[in-house]
Amino acid sequence: MTQGVTYSSYLDLDRILAAQHCASDAHDELLFIIVHQASELWLKLCIHELAAARDCIRRDELRPAFKMLARVARAQGQLIQSWDVLSTMTPHDYSTVRPHLGSSSGFQSAQYRMMEFMLGGRKAKMADLHEETEAAGTLRAEMGRASLYAEAVALLARRGFAIPAAVLARPVEDSWTPSPEVEAAWAEIYRDPQTHWDLYELAEKLVDLEYHFQRWRFGHLKTVERIIGFKTGTGGTPGVPYLAGVLKQAFFPELLSVRTAL
Repeated sequence: MTQGVTYSSYLDLDRILAAQHCASDAHDELLFIIVHQASELWLKLCIHELAAARDCIRRDELRPAFKMLARVARAQGQLIQSWDVLSTMTPHDYSTVRPHLGSSSGFQSAQYRMMEFMLGGRKAKMADLHEETEAAGTLRAEMGRASLYAEAVALLARRGFAIPAAVLARPVEDSWTPSPEVEAAWAEIYRDPQTHWDLYELAEKLVDLEYHFQRWRFGHLKTVERIIGFKTGTGGTPGVPYLAGVLKQAFFPELLSVRTAL
């Protein structure tokens, strides 16, 4: 046992609890800061687990990947619940905080963008938004790696499913686009789960990620709508219309469409 280590020192609580720098006397500013800081910590854990799960899938070591992906889904649950806390802020409460936010916006969260990239939602212009930050290099490096879903589809090919070479050779920096052959492979797995049990479980773990991510997006939309209506967001972001648009975007489209095909 390490001597001299306390609960506070191990968790570096002095720095963490001193990291809330309110710019006003508004009562709700502390709430606003803590919800977003806590969300960034949960995102950090999600990224950590997704990176390890992707490596496991690449090595065809699915059992440890399942635990990691399940943990991400639980962490996403915490992110979803954060909107319940933030939604206690009324339009008047937010109006006392908003003037002090400047051009800052959750749209600028590099970790949120990293999680999108890792799952396969990739657009070069989104990386460009972070060009002036230290995260830019990390985001661009991620765009040079196969996404979690691309690794899952590559695994299907290695397991003998008929995945076209053109699908496997897609540029890794592009967002995933649906493939009928990939859908057919997942359909074969879903029709005979006993034969393909680990791939069946992988599919369901990925669906969990998609489901929770969309619930997080929906919670974001409804919280913003409740607090500011259809006003433009901070930093000039479109607000509710933009958030409604991203709800239509799927990371793993064949895993959703295959349900209709079954």
